[in-house]
Amino acid sequence: MKTTFAASLIALTALAAAPAFAQSSAAAPAAAPAAAPASGALSVDKTPISDIVKNPQAKTALETALPQISQYYDQIGGMTLAQVAPMSQGALDDAKLKALQAEFDKINAGGK
Repeated sequence: MKTTFAASLIALTALAAAPAFAQSSAAAPAAAPAAAPASGALSVDKTPISDIVKNPQAKTALETALPQISQYYDQIGGMTLAQVAPMSQGALDDAKLKALQAEFDKINAGGK
């Protein structure tokens, strides 16, 4: 499964990177569809991975669920976990997204 996840993330980053390099700076707002929620609450649907890993508790939860993800932060940091999931070939499925959101909810409730 680790090989499958790694291979899918490599394919994902190739697909995600190509359009990003082709866009002009005028298209920058369209390239960042995943803004953090206004309250600063962590979300698998809305918080970019680069923001999730800034929170030590959230980063630990993420790396516990997906230990191999840390090597791809620079490539998928602008995406949300929900955006990465369909391209992970099952490594990041709905159950893991729900479990991660439950962990994020605990972090959100307890403060950062």
